[in-house]
Amino acid sequence: MEEHASSSSSSSQLQPSLDDCLKLFRGERDEQRLAGLLVLTKFCNKDDHTAIRKVYDALGPQFLHRLLRTGIGKGSDVGSSDNRDAYLQLSITVLAAFCRVPQIAASEEMINKIPLILEAISREAGSPIIEDCYEYLFLVSTASEEGVQTLYKSGGLNVLASQMMILPDGSHMIELALRLVQIIVIKLPSENVYSEHPTDLSLVVCAVAKQFAVLQNALKFEALHLLSTILSNRYSAPVYDALRLVENDVWSTNLWIGIVAILQNRVAPSHKLHALVLTECVISIVGERWLIGEMNLTGSQVSLPADRCILLILESSRVEIAVLLNDLAYLKYEASNASSNRENILVKQRNLGVAFSLVEKIIKLISSFGGEESTANAIISESTFTNIISGLNETIGVVLDYIRDAKEHGQMKGDDLLAAVRVIGSYLAEAPDACKDKVIELLGYILSIEGEDELSPFYSICFLLPMLCQITLETGGCKILASSGAFREVVGYLIALIDQNNFTSEDNGSIFLACDTILNLLLKQEQIKFPSDDPSFIRLLVALSRWAEGMDDASIIMMASSICSLILDLTSEEALLNHPDFTSGDVGNLSKLIRRSFVMCGQLTNSCSDCTQDLISDDAKAEVDLFQIITSAYSSWADRFPSIKQAVESSGPFGFRCVS
Repeated sequence: MEEHASSSSSSSQLQPSLDDCLKLFRGERDEQRLAGLLVLTKFCNKDDHTAIRKVYDALGPQFLHRLLRTGIGKGSDVGSSDNRDAYLQLSITVLAAFCRVPQIAASEEMINKIPLILEAISREAGSPIIEDCYEYLFLVSTASEEGVQTLYKSGGLNVLASQMMILPDGSHMIELALRLVQIIVIKLPSENVYSEHPTDLSLVVCAVAKQFAVLQNALKFEALHLLSTILSNRYSAPVYDALRLVENDVWSTNLWIGIVAILQNRVAPSHKLHALVLTECVISIVGERWLIGEMNLTGSQVSLPADRCILLILESSRVEIAVLLNDLAYLKYEASNASSNRENILVKQRNLGVAFSLVEKIIKLISSFGGEESTANAIISESTFTNIISGLNETIGVVLDYIRDAKEHGQMKGDDLLAAVRVIGSYLAEAPDACKDKVIELLGYILSIEGEDELSPFYSICFLLPMLCQITLETGGCKILASSGAFREVVGYLIALIDQNNFTSEDNGSIFLACDTILNLLLKQEQIKFPSDDPSFIRLLVALSRWAEGMDDASIIMMASSICSLILDLTSEEALLNHPDFTSGDVGNLSKLIRRSFVMCGQLTNSCSDCTQDLISDDAKAEVDLFQIITSAYSSWADRFPSIKQAVESSGPFGFRCVS
């Protein structure tokens, strides 16, 4: 016992103490300080902040700065290569330990060393010191705003992007690198980061996507959150462009695999939401076909079925939609203090927008098959196709129920309602008979819904136009629009588009959809019997005649003339001139429009007179069909409009034969 106690006491006396190291640090020569550091690394606990603070105060910042510069090869006494490596490793290890004390990490001395540490990372790839370098950067960057700003200004994002792909999967280094990028993209102005480093961020996405695919631990979720943060940023368009230029699609395959793993396992709802956000971003970059196709994990023999992803995305989106709509209905209509829930409502509306967007993208993908199940079955099975359609039908029904709830509570305005109309319109454009009873019941209300910033309904009508145009091909559909008064909304929408006078090509498509819908209605007016003196049609007459006046496009002139001709057949010149919204100048505009359509179709049919039906273009056939509508209507109302008849017939005979 005595011998053992004596031996233990002798051993403890031989071990160096913190005080011994502090004495060496206060020595006059660098050799003493270097010896003190070497001894210190043998016994000092990195989590003992009190001891670290004492060491830092005793050593001072200048010695370590000189040691670091010498290790990198920039000091006045560079020495041999072996010495430099030892100095570099020692200095970075001690600096990283010092930075565990937040006050030291936030000091100017530590922030100023960031460029040197970045240089060490770039030079020493694969070296044992790299982990301490990343730890140093992380501790300094999280300790102060100046730290992360210096990291960014010193080219930190470029260094991280170039190194992340070669870091070991799942290592502490890749974890720190992920967190450093996260700090940069969250704390610094996005408009600068994304515009200045789109290529670097695309490299980060490629590297992190690999980790997201292969890891099966908590770091997988950190990778997911970083990816969704980068790609869902409002300034991420340059990063999307950079990713589209990547030579291979490994990064998108890795994201496919990672997202499927998240959605098919029991994970927190927040993780699933991030996976849906990430999915929406990826599809925006590479297209909807990414949702289908057999995927193989790099280096693995395991493959996933081609339809696994689309089914998971659809089901997860449907669940999110059902839950979010239920939550929003409660917060808006039943919660005791709706105003205090404003922020919660906005968050849920944003999340709902993501789920709606994914459903729309799936609808777009299914519609790309051209409505032929045989085409779809070449890519996905018949049962999968059926499941998708069934799921979409059910979800659209849930969305319509939310719309009905809003109607019952007198709500006419809201971006969530407008988003609901959009997803309904997307589906009904492909399946106009879906949820027919609910659609008929709610159609008038749906077309009156406004977004938060709208002064009158516009986009709700735009979203439903493809469906409205299809259903008005049948008399039953026309009766629905007439009985609900929805035709007035379509007419008002068309007038609003025309009055913009600066519409885009997309608006041009909407104009013709609206024109086709109204044309379908007017052609069946004898069966549906809507009011012939409806003022909306008078305003449309005026708008169309003025719109076509400055146009040379034959399709515009023929469409405007055919609609005007059918409206004129409902009334008389005398009745129009007595209407407050109509003037004698409008009669002149209508006369010019009708006359121009006669002239144009005369030129067209004369040029096609020697052509066979197969050689006449579809556009030309459509214009001739419209002219047949014009001539038929004109023969019916010409005597009731003497001014127009005189203007048309005084221009000379229009001898031509129409192509049937």
